[in-house]
Amino acid sequence: MTDKRTAAIRRLAEHVAALVKADFVLRLWDGSEVPMGPEARNDLAFAIRSPAMLTRLVWKPRIDTIAEGFATGDLAIEGGTLLDLAARAEGGRRGLIKKVDKALAARALLPFLFGQGSAKTNHAWTGPGDAAAYGKGRDDKALMHFHYDLSNAFYALFLDPEMVYTCAYWPTAETTLEQAQIAKLDLVCRKLRLQQGERLLDIGCGWGGMVIHAATHYGVHATGVTLAEEQYAYAVEKVKRLGLEDRVTILLKDFRDLDVPPFDKVSSIGMYEAVGLDNREGYFRGIKDRLRPRGAYLHHAIARPMKKNEKEFRRKRPEFDALVKYIFPGGELDHIGGTHDAMERNGFEIHDCEGLREHYGRTCRAWTDRLFARREEAVKEVGLAKTEIWLLYLAGCALAFERGTVGIFQTLATKRARGPSGLPPTRNDWYRNDG
Repeated sequence: MTDKRTAAIRRLAEHVAALVKADFVLRLWDGSEVPMGPEARNDLAFAIRSPAMLTRLVWKPRIDTIAEGFATGDLAIEGGTLLDLAARAEGGRRGLIKKVDKALAARALLPFLFGQGSAKTNHAWTGPGDAAAYGKGRDDKALMHFHYDLSNAFYALFLDPEMVYTCAYWPTAETTLEQAQIAKLDLVCRKLRLQQGERLLDIGCGWGGMVIHAATHYGVHATGVTLAEEQYAYAVEKVKRLGLEDRVTILLKDFRDLDVPPFDKVSSIGMYEAVGLDNREGYFRGIKDRLRPRGAYLHHAIARPMKKNEKEFRRKRPEFDALVKYIFPGGELDHIGGTHDAMERNGFEIHDCEGLREHYGRTCRAWTDRLFARREEAVKEVGLAKTEIWLLYLAGCALAFERGTVGIFQTLATKRARGPSGLPPTRNDWYRNDG
């Protein structure tokens, strides 16, 4: 029976190979290989390591099943990452499903319908509160713990030395990841036009990169807030080690719970994605209430392109639904119009918006390459399942940004007040240090 299954899937793979003409092989559980193109090399392989994996896919043909297959090791990309696989199949992937002979596919997969699926696993978020509104059963701390409290050592395997986990800014082709993250932090500071002695609030401060950079290079008194306990411990230790306790404060709390005088400036870098669309209004009201009149706010967030209406926009594609389940529970992406509408409704005047999509594609590609290079260390730190899921996630994000299915924007706004904005008439000072 196993030989019949192997022969059946080989016939289907050979049919698909004639359509995609890709430069890698399909490696089956018995060690046999099917070249996925006429000149395919076997230094890169998509591996199906168990016939039970195909049984699970026949019964449940969903991205969740594929993700769990990688988590258990029943599926694997051998010799590279999803980025390598995509690069070597670039010419034939468009419209592939429509071109496949459906009758041939059904005959090939039929033997797997009666097989043993086994290996039922679930590495996805199972708690309540996905995208729920503030105060309605959503536990933001638990949601953040699922993503950020994996292990500081794990993140250090692929992030830059400052542990900045957001889109970098690449002024030149020769810029390194380390340089690009410092360039991003400096660009944010310049857009906010930070001045000596000002009070800055950084919402979702991560491992402290922004607040430490702003305090060190711009002389501000910076407060960072996070809900991730491991990030908090790391940032507090780093602030102490650098002797910045008099200029930098790290708090383990929700920024909405801050009861302090208004800040001069506020930054939110890669945090809005965790807020949820139904929480736009409360989020921006909370920022406005903690900002002095005409205080500047820098909003840095991923966005999806708008659809023909809001209802269609809110329909989640399967790949995004999997991202939320396995990586970012509670997360949703806004469209830039929805963000700006909500900002204006809640007392902000918008002065500038800059798209950085291709910068994030390059950032995610760098993260993928770095994590893959240290894959064995990652497996020791967080296990095979998390390592494989994260390699898929980072590579998938790189492809999404590179292909334009998602974008990212920095919006500069001020808390609305009558009269002059207080901002210079040009942006010349923002880019004075770029290559």
